[in-house]
Amino acid sequence: MEDGKPVWAPHPTDGFQLGMIVDIGADTLTIEPLNQKGKTFLAPMSQVFPAEDDVNKHVDDNCSLMYLNEATLLNNVRVRYNKDHIYTYVANILIAVNPYYDIPKLYGPDAIKSYRGKSLGTLPPHVYAIADKAYRDMKVLKMSQSIIVSGESGAGKTENTKFVLRYLTTTYGSGQDIDERIVEANPLLEAFGNAKTVRNNNSSRFGKFVEIHFNEKNAVVGGFVSHYLLEKSRICMQSNDERNYHIFYRLCAGASEDIKKKLHLDSPDSFRYLNRGCTRYFASKDSDKQIMQNRKSPEHVKVGALKDPLLDDQGDFNRMCVAMKKIGLDDIEKLDLFRVVAGVLHLGNIDFEETGSSSGGCVLKNQSGQTLEYCADLLGLDRDDLRVSLTTRVMLTTAGGAKGTVIKVPLKVEQANNARDALAKAVYSRLFDHVVKRVNQCFPFETSSNFIGVLDIAGFEYFEHNSFEQFCINYCNEKLQQFFNERILKEEQELYQKEGLGVNEVRYVDNQDCIDLVEAKLVGVLDILDEENRLPQPSDQHFALAVHSKHKDHFRLTVPRKSKLTIHRNLRDDEGFIIRHFAGAVCYETTRFVEKNNDALHMSLESLVCESKDKFIRELFENSNTTKDSKQKAGKLGFISVGNKFKTQLNLLLEKLRSTGSSFIRCVKPNLRMVSHQFEGALILSQLQCSGMVSVLDLMQGGFPSRAPFHELYNMYKQYMPDKLTRLNPRLFCKALFKALGLNDNDFKFGLTRVFFRPGKFAEFDQIMKSDPDHLAELLKKVNTWLVCSRWKKVQWCALSVIKLRNKMSYRALACIKIQKTVRMWLCKRKHKPRIDGMVKVRNLKKHMERFNAVVNGLKEGKQEMAKQVQELAAAVDTLLAKIKTTMMTWKEIDTEYQGLVKRSEQLLSSMQKKKQEEEESERLKHIEEEMEKERKRREKEELRRKQEEEERKMKAEMELKRKQEEEDRKKREEEEKVIQAELEIQLALEREEQAQRSTILEQERRDRELAMRIAQSEAELITEEGQMDAGLRRGPQVQATKAAAGVKKYDLSKWKYAELRDVINTSCDIELLAACREEFHRRLKVYHAWKSKNKKRNDDGSDQRAPKSVTDYAEQNPAPPMTVQHQEVAMNRQQRYFRIPFIRPADQYKDPQNKKKGWWYAHFDGPWIARQMELHPDKRPIVLVAGKDDMEMCELSLEETGLTRKRGAEILPRQFEEIWERCDGIQYLKKAIENKQARPTHATAMLQSLLK
Repeated sequence: MEDGKPVWAPHPTDGFQLGMIVDIGADTLTIEPLNQKGKTFLAPMSQVFPAEDDVNKHVDDNCSLMYLNEATLLNNVRVRYNKDHIYTYVANILIAVNPYYDIPKLYGPDAIKSYRGKSLGTLPPHVYAIADKAYRDMKVLKMSQSIIVSGESGAGKTENTKFVLRYLTTTYGSGQDIDERIVEANPLLEAFGNAKTVRNNNSSRFGKFVEIHFNEKNAVVGGFVSHYLLEKSRICMQSNDERNYHIFYRLCAGASEDIKKKLHLDSPDSFRYLNRGCTRYFASKDSDKQIMQNRKSPEHVKVGALKDPLLDDQGDFNRMCVAMKKIGLDDIEKLDLFRVVAGVLHLGNIDFEETGSSSGGCVLKNQSGQTLEYCADLLGLDRDDLRVSLTTRVMLTTAGGAKGTVIKVPLKVEQANNARDALAKAVYSRLFDHVVKRVNQCFPFETSSNFIGVLDIAGFEYFEHNSFEQFCINYCNEKLQQFFNERILKEEQELYQKEGLGVNEVRYVDNQDCIDLVEAKLVGVLDILDEENRLPQPSDQHFALAVHSKHKDHFRLTVPRKSKLTIHRNLRDDEGFIIRHFAGAVCYETTRFVEKNNDALHMSLESLVCESKDKFIRELFENSNTTKDSKQKAGKLGFISVGNKFKTQLNLLLEKLRSTGSSFIRCVKPNLRMVSHQFEGALILSQLQCSGMVSVLDLMQGGFPSRAPFHELYNMYKQYMPDKLTRLNPRLFCKALFKALGLNDNDFKFGLTRVFFRPGKFAEFDQIMKSDPDHLAELLKKVNTWLVCSRWKKVQWCALSVIKLRNKMSYRALACIKIQKTVRMWLCKRKHKPRIDGMVKVRNLKKHMERFNAVVNGLKEGKQEMAKQVQELAAAVDTLLAKIKTTMMTWKEIDTEYQGLVKRSEQLLSSMQKKKQEEEESERLKHIEEEMEKERKRREKEELRRKQEEEERKMKAEMELKRKQEEEDRKKREEEEKVIQAELEIQLALEREEQAQRSTILEQERRDRELAMRIAQSEAELITEEGQMDAGLRRGPQVQATKAAAGVKKYDLSKWKYAELRDVINTSCDIELLAACREEFHRRLKVYHAWKSKNKKRNDDGSDQRAPKSVTDYAEQNPAPPMTVQHQEVAMNRQQRYFRIPFIRPADQYKDPQNKKKGWWYAHFDGPWIARQMELHPDKRPIVLVAGKDDMEMCELSLEETGLTRKRGAEILPRQFEEIWERCDGIQYLKKAIENKQARPTHATAMLQSLLK
């Protein structure tokens, strides 16, 4: 099947595998893998895609592939990845696969130079090309640009962001140290904001939007960094294989002995905030030797250093110190930063124990005294004040007694631990804010015209245990995915529709309901959480139950026990909730949600740090207290919402993104082990689907990613135009411009207000959009040349048209004279025809008189008498001729006199004949008899032909009458069914809506399962839910009732193989089974051909069209009414009907636009299904097809669906079809098919077999 071409079928680990279609099921295809001959499996039709002819070929832009689908996209990415081509385009979107090793010369200075000013597509795909495109768009469109770098954790977002910044500052910098500062700011931000996670060794635990600002001359003048949602919980707690922020380890590994002594540092395992996670350093073989043994943890000594080509704690510490110096931080400020970091570490080592008194408070453990002193010293706090603030809480009375009385409430051990951790988080987060602030101060700018922003924010996260940080990160990713959908899919399609480009609509999953679930007012999860925080005694359990009660039937939210992972099913309803994100379902454990949502310290600790003796610490908290966050505190509630603060920041970011042009870099993680040269197809396919790449591919199949308004192009060139060109309207000017450049008409399309370019045509677009004067002048010269040539051609065409018109006028004048002459001749002929006919007859009689003279001369007796009679007769003839010429005689008068002469001649002849010899007489009579016999036969033959034509006319009249009768019956039937049809339409609309909902849910289920698969360590941890289905997935009662009313099928053929159906059709004698098999057989053919049509080649010319377009279009627009096949077979009684309609293949219509060489399509229907088919095209061999042997090439529609019976003049006589069939060697073709047992039993095969016998 499929001409023996391989297809891509789903595979659980590789994503897709190559195979061959061996059978067509009801809604599935049976696939035989190429690497496992003999084994087969079933695959849904929607997940099987045609493969390229050469599966090892790769292209820079996926839109250049012959077949545009997710399987060829994945294969192209795979082939390129294996050849170290990690970047690939989908139109103007860049896919970047993380190689997990350093590819030589990929990012060097030579690469930077080569991409400068180059159009997208002229060089291999690269992150530099996207950066340069953003710069050129900013320059030409005078509009700020954004580059959104997205992907999962570990996909390489941070590295690609750094490459974008390096490219822009190196290529378009002003040559001052400000360019270097922007690049050097990254190591500092990474040190304080990045950490090792299980999925990424250098994971950004905060989001950043780096803006590079440009002046009027489009040179770099400065930058600005905005940051979002630092993960504060990591400061106090990490999982086994994760680390705290890099700065802690780098300080322990790389600090000089002097700093180490001053800050009282030790190995990572000696600090509580580090020793509960991984305590090993990142180090190479050489740098590991340089780290002193007393700085290494036992774990590091035992297992060895962590390996990563991009990370080295000791080396990175030194590089960070150099970066600090370059961005303007002196040694004092550098030491201040280190001091606070060390202070946080020592703060974590303070331990508490119960006092044992009735007050129920706690005190510091004895061994924590030294640690307390170190911490107080480093943070500039009084030791006793710090002890008191950590073990007690200050309350202000608002009622009873003296208002404002300060009461110290002792804290329990757990509360003291929470207070200590809250202080550590507050100090570190404010330190991070300070670092970002200082980074921004190192590249200031007064004014800027535009900017290019690069967004690097944590990717979609999913772990076994997900908390408030993952919730916020995934909410952010939902918003960014929606922005991508709006910008690339929704806005793009709306623009195409508005401009009238006629691009097919592309469906995509709208995640607005998920965003509303999180951020809606009052009922959104964030608002419910804020409401919980404001309660006198907030609890995580109450919050979780409130979320479930407010969204009981929400599709996107469910309880943990419905998770696909065993570990989550152990959670109670009040311990978490599941949200179905665009990438899959994530289970959030609500423990500490309430605590993490409150950014406020309790009053005693806040007062303590604000009054620190250390100026640096004091400034950290003074700056933060002046912000409007502190205004959220209201009396005793003292609450600052982290979630709403993040929501506000995120909405501001999205407003900024929407106001700029956008470019997208989709980073992809090739495997979970973070190793090079390992490609996990299913994992990557899931990422491509979730990132919207598959939807983009569908859109770009007929889309136009680049565009420019007519007036903008016109205005750009206007100042350089001569007067004769300025008179052109913008649209005509653009047309002239494109023609002058020699662009292919298929590469661009004119809308109502702008011109659009196909994918991969950015070089031509950029050539037009380059605005340097020399280039514009050169283009205008080409335009002028084209206009002159165009006008000269018009002059030539006009001259030719005038000559043609003159020739036509003279031809018509001659034609008019000819018409007049002919009409006059006809009038004259009609007037004189009786006399002319009479003269002809009389002259013929006169000619016979010469024979009389010969007979008279041969007589021996009565010669004179006979001669005299002949002369008298000749005189009478001449008299009659003269009379006819001179007088207006009627036909009757002429005929009377003529008959008299004939009678006389006959009498004279008879008298002479008596005197002839008997032999001569008999011979002459015999000759006359033969002549008469011939005439009689000719008349009989003519009469037979006339009768045959009359019979054919009657048959055609009967056929037309039958067609009209059928049409009338159909109209009556349609009228009767109109009311039922309206109800059915409503039910079908409901079913379509349910089907769309069902497919959305099933797609979401698939993503949920894939995500669960990635989290699960083994299949045993997954919950199998075969056969389970949500109540919402079931069909509505109305649709079920309709299906039941339609009748229950007698035969269930859904599990029959395609070959089995064909065998039954060829052999069965059971009429009902035969009819059911025929229906199922053709239904599967229709589904299969619909699959082929959906997955056709990008440049498909319609060469595989099985029926004329008028037939297929009719079938699409007018679906046949539901009618059981048995009823159809009986109604039609296996009638033999023959049709002929014009047929021009799409590939040929451009070769012959005037349809002078029209082809014909012949069809013989045996009952409702086609039995024989022919195509006759000029200058081509006839195409002859028979049912059974050529099912895949023949029309699969039923006679009712084709609408042929409604086409006037389409039906022909059997004789006409059989004549053409015989002329095209159809009999021999059918005979051979019968002999090879390939032809299906039909009326035609039966007739041929009986003829052969």
